[in-house]
Amino acid sequence: MDVQPDGRNQNGPAVAVVPGVVDELRVERHIHAAADEGGVVRLENFSRSEMQRAMAEKKTEAACGKIVARRGREYIHHRGDSDAIERALRERPDVSIINYDLMTYAGNPENVRDVERDPRYHFFHGDIADASSVERAVEHKQIEAIVNFAAESHVDRSILNPEAFLRTDTLGIHVLLEAVRRHNIGRYVQVSTDEVYGHVGSGNSKESDPVAPRSPYAASKAGGDLRVLAYGITFGTPVIVTRGSNTYGPYQYPEKLIPLFITNLLEGKPVPLYGDGLQIRDWLHVDDHARGVLHALEHGEPMNVYNIGAGNLRTNLEITQRLVELCGRSFDTHVRFVADRAGHDRRYSLDCTKAHALGWKPQREFETGLAQTVRWYRENENWWRRVKDGSFAAYYARQYADKLE
Repeated sequence: MDVQPDGRNQNGPAVAVVPGVVDELRVERHIHAAADEGGVVRLENFSRSEMQRAMAEKKTEAACGKIVARRGREYIHHRGDSDAIERALRERPDVSIINYDLMTYAGNPENVRDVERDPRYHFFHGDIADASSVERAVEHKQIEAIVNFAAESHVDRSILNPEAFLRTDTLGIHVLLEAVRRHNIGRYVQVSTDEVYGHVGSGNSKESDPVAPRSPYAASKAGGDLRVLAYGITFGTPVIVTRGSNTYGPYQYPEKLIPLFITNLLEGKPVPLYGDGLQIRDWLHVDDHARGVLHALEHGEPMNVYNIGAGNLRTNLEITQRLVELCGRSFDTHVRFVADRAGHDRRYSLDCTKAHALGWKPQREFETGLAQTVRWYRENENWWRRVKDGSFAAYYARQYADKLE
């Protein structure tokens, strides 16, 4: 279809997709969003699988009606692909989708190529930190909810350029919250990260724990979370925050550990493992992350935070060893221990009791999900080779060249 520069929807309720980078994958995120018969699905910064699962398995009910979920082309720092959008358009004839996307370095138009000619699909090029652009995107729509997946999310980039993270992760959230207030939008869901809790030496982080971020990225996300909750207290804005663990899966932009290591190994190149590799993370498949966010949107209570994790605690060393095996390479030949990241948190772990009580639990077994992810990159070499050219190659050289010498 021809792109509508003003994002106007001529075919029923709107579904806006606004990309960004939410977490690992991203929260390249698969975007799952669904709408009821007359509802809007707004996809913002969700990744492909996320979108797939939400669209495939969920029907927006009751108060959720029209959904605005942000993100369509990246990933929960992950992919943002077209499957969720395709499914929504195919299964919900009354739903139109507006893909609101700034198209930053992680954006990939190929992920929505199959729906571009659908008259119910509209692409709106815009920045969530640009209030006038956001206003143009929402002013003519009957929007009942916004799910904000947009974010700058890679810690290494936040060390190289901390200021960029303030614009999306703090100012962008402010702009969206103001849009919610002006248009009396019924629900706002902020997709955040476990990194706001900081290093957790033992035990699990609960939603009631104070935030203690230790990187510019985590600090920008924590600041966004606090602003969201402050709007709930001060203005009565119906807000919900989700905090997800490290996300992985197909279509993830290759700056993150798993897609970077897989693609390097498939190319026969070495992989850079920070420090001693004993940093511990909880790995959550993008499908499960997407389902969790959608479930919080549909069933969560305003002014609540929900942790979304899988309980798959692994050291980076363990992840690296398994990827080397799955890619048929040699650890001694292809793994380089490099100087650790500045301020590198040692361990994250979430207590997800609240999300489980709400009715959500992860479904993807980790070993199966990791093997499927490796297979996807092996079978989609053209996709990631194009992504690793250009600006990514320059970033990679800047970040790792001296470390891998």
